[in-house]
Amino acid sequence: MRLLGIVLAMVAPSIVAAQKPAAKSAAKPAPKPLFSDPIYDGAADPVIIWNKQRQKWWMFYTNRRATDTTAHGVTWVHGTRIGIAESGDGGTTWTYRDTANINYRSDRGYTHWAPDIVEDKGLYHMFLTYVPGTFTDWNHPRVIIQLTSPDLQNWQYVQTLPLITDKVIDASVFRLPDGTWRLWYNNERDHKSIYYADSPDLRHWTDHGQALNERGEGPKVFRWHEQYWMIIDQWKGMAVYHSDDLLHWQPQPERILEQPGQGRDDQAIGGHCDVVVSAGHAYVFYFTHPGRSKANPAPANSIAAKRSVIQVAELEFLNGKLTCDRDKPTYVQLLKPGK
Repeated sequence: MRLLGIVLAMVAPSIVAAQKPAAKSAAKPAPKPLFSDPIYDGAADPVIIWNKQRQKWWMFYTNRRATDTTAHGVTWVHGTRIGIAESGDGGTTWTYRDTANINYRSDRGYTHWAPDIVEDKGLYHMFLTYVPGTFTDWNHPRVIIQLTSPDLQNWQYVQTLPLITDKVIDASVFRLPDGTWRLWYNNERDHKSIYYADSPDLRHWTDHGQALNERGEGPKVFRWHEQYWMIIDQWKGMAVYHSDDLLHWQPQPERILEQPGQGRDDQAIGGHCDVVVSAGHAYVFYFTHPGRSKANPAPANSIAAKRSVIQVAELEFLNGKLTCDRDKPTYVQLLKPGK
């Protein structure tokens, strides 16, 4: 009996250690910036999705051509391709992989902007803003196209969505409780307000008109703390709305990511985000223009003013509202979906 007691005393600590969850402080915080594009230094509009084939997280983003010294007007935000970064450590660090092979290049100087991606029955669906050229101003049509892929790398055109106008951007797609789908987008011809369309099967879409009578871009819809949330980029921080039914949206008085942070390249407003909810935590991935800080703005049209980077922070739920402390160390722990 004494020998048994000695053995148990020796192994018990290791059993407890194995059963005890890893402390959050053991992980390293995400760097600032989280990711910078090595080609044009213009990463923006991120969307994060789990790559089943590679068993890693992938980030898709608009790659603005910030370092193109030959650009004039706003050509530097046109002629863009969608970049891909990869994380093998749950979203803490990211490395550049490539641009997405999108098989829709119908016009010379074609532009790809602001993708959103969902997975259904083993197939990935991308909803992408397409602009038919590289232009010096904003006065040109843009549409949202749908593509599919089995591997997240190679994308085939399915259709141009039958939305209400020919000047729409920034799709956000969400599966409704009944298994159907809803897409929100920015209608630039209606004071840049938010519209929506529904689909029973991700193929057939019906536009239902205005969802939110507010100016803003990049709507992002997600569920957290037993309600639905929508975050939109208002170019002065991100406006937050909540809903019980995904139709009627109540505004939160305070915006998030409006006040500058103190971290590297994080001292400007946050823009066009994605939100990933994992293991009860919600992480907001957003972009900044570091050279556009109020305290020390770079010269207009300079590379410093154009460059953009991806940042991340953790959302918090307090007294029924979403808050976000961008200076608090962010320990990103994205788990494989389903865990």
